Amino acid sequence: MRRKIIEFREVSFRYEDEGPWVLKNCSFEIYENEWVAIIGHNGSGKSTIAKLMNGLLFPQEGEIYINGEQVNQESIWDIRKEVGMVFQNPDNQFVGTTVQDDVAFGMENRGFPREVMVKQIEDSLQAVGMHAYRQTEPHRLSGGQKQRVAIASVLAIAPKVLILDEATAMLDPKGRTEIMNTVSKVQENKKLSLITITHDLREVVQAERVIVMNAGVIWDEATPREIFTKKDELRKIGLDVPFVAILADELVQAGIAIHDEPLNHEELLEDLWTLHSKM
Repeated sequence: MRRKIIEFREVSFRYEDEGPWVLKNCSFEIYENEWVAIIGHNGSGKSTIAKLMNGLLFPQEGEIYINGEQVNQESIWDIRKEVGMVFQNPDNQFVGTTVQDDVAFGMENRGFPREVMVKQIEDSLQAVGMHAYRQTEPHRLSGGQKQRVAIASVLAIAPKVLILDEATAMLDPKGRTEIMNTVSKVQENKKLSLITITHDLREVVQAERVIVMNAGVIWDEATPREIFTKKDELRKIGLDVPFVAILADELVQAGIAIHDEPLNHEELLEDLWTLHSKM
């Protein structure tokens, strides 16, 4: 049985004392080596959850535990060793003159020994496919390459949890696909808990579990396949349903017996091919 790595207990948060509650009594758990997608429209509370996990914010009500330690002012620096974050705009995270310098920065701040730093730079850049660019100036990279370096910089400090907060929002479809493939490999090889925060349902298909936020509360929590079956309800709370899910529905209405809710085009084609071969 996997150990709990993150726990929210009845957490509520608002940005101003008399302002509206952005989160209301949120409780959930995330486990070691688990990939969880947190999804919702803008203003649903999903990015606030990310900032609470990393101690950038603190709840007015409830408790948050990371690896068994409560998040508060006293524990914050220990917590940030456990939780790494990658944000929407990678340019905001660059501080070094080269890719290699940038990856080294977080380790230097934490006092890593030089021999450890050298190995971590090599390993983290290899993990995201950017080792060949280690002497490149960050501003010469594409958006997708910059985001991969940002991920490498976080991986170098060896966190137990990696949070991607809308990390593909500024990328084109090709760059978005590259990043999702990269984080999938990283999560599998590095054995860490991965949390992807997004409003794009296409990005949840590889996750083990999806938490859907709406108006500051947990609207649903299930596997991606189970979430995709609720197309009409998802549209009502402002989420766009992936094209493959819409197409599968149209095929069912046309009398074609799709076996299961497809998560991607490959699954839908496999289902259609299986049906065709039986005809």
